[in-house]
Amino acid sequence: MKTALFDYALPPELIAQTPAARRDQSRLLVVDRSRRTVAHHVFADLPDLIGGRFALFRNNANVIPARLFAQRPTGGRVECFLHQPAGSPNDWWCLLRPGRKLPPGATFGRPGYFTATVLEKHEERGYRVGFATPGYDSIIEVAHAIGEVPLPPYIARDPTTGSALAPLDLERYRTHYADRAKSVAVAAPTAGLHFTPEVDARLAAAGAAFFDVTLHVGLGTFRPIQTDDIEAHQIHREIYEIPAATQAALFSQRGRRLAVGTTSVRSIEDFLRKHDAPSPDPIRDEAGLFLHPPCEFRGIDALITNFHQPRSTLLCLVAAFLAPGRTDGIAWLHELYAEAIGRQYRFFSYGDAMLIL
Repeated sequence: MKTALFDYALPPELIAQTPAARRDQSRLLVVDRSRRTVAHHVFADLPDLIGGRFALFRNNANVIPARLFAQRPTGGRVECFLHQPAGSPNDWWCLLRPGRKLPPGATFGRPGYFTATVLEKHEERGYRVGFATPGYDSIIEVAHAIGEVPLPPYIARDPTTGSALAPLDLERYRTHYADRAKSVAVAAPTAGLHFTPEVDARLAAAGAAFFDVTLHVGLGTFRPIQTDDIEAHQIHREIYEIPAATQAALFSQRGRRLAVGTTSVRSIEDFLRKHDAPSPDPIRDEAGLFLHPPCEFRGIDALITNFHQPRSTLLCLVAAFLAPGRTDGIAWLHELYAEAIGRQYRFFSYGDAMLIL
């Protein structure tokens, strides 16, 4: 299947640079697959739209403030981006800038917080760095103290004025239900950014239940498909964790299952393809699953998702979910995106959302 089928033109001004004033005031495009209808709402309407019909499965991963600034012994500035654990809590694969001045054996640090030594360089993973964090349990604890949120490349921040938005980004580029103990993501599960405690309370009052999964969202989520055929694309791998209660709910025959975001879908579908029954213990595994038309879905009946980048694996997943087992979801996806663009919906991480029933 040609990757060009998942391309589309997006006016740059529709790429959201800041979140909505209130999380639940984002717009919500509602797609009913059985009736093939489309309606336009705001996210605060969600409890009225779905009531208590669904169990909601959502990614509780917390975004690490993974961008750290430090200095080399010579005084040169270093930008260190934590992107994947490499073993111990203080051993990480990182992106370093300027990398050419930081070969294995080089050191850098920030007084009072950490010192770091470059241990090795890897063509794909970047630089493996060992950290010493006197006074802190780990470099993640240091990151929560002094790090900056690693915004996606399509969200622009002026180097001279962007710091004024740092507190907003620190609050809003994570879900309100993110678990600090699950600080494992370098990108937000953005479909969950629209939820508020008030929306949760109204859903719960209607009878909805909530279940957690944890997907360690990595930088691969932003990597576009660069092959001519989507089947030739080597998708990134990400660790996920599924508690016993969530496993039991996935195998339950009661109610319908709504995934909040593509990260939840990927975790759930990978898990259900590997297990025939729930485990009494938490499951930790790695997803290397590429969901694209004409695949079927085993564990999801409805989906909340943001609007995704052209030629992305996430766009492939949404097209597949619009028409499971078929390929005509691709054409419908283009129709839906054209309507969203025509109505000036806001796109990508800080943008609006879509509910597919």
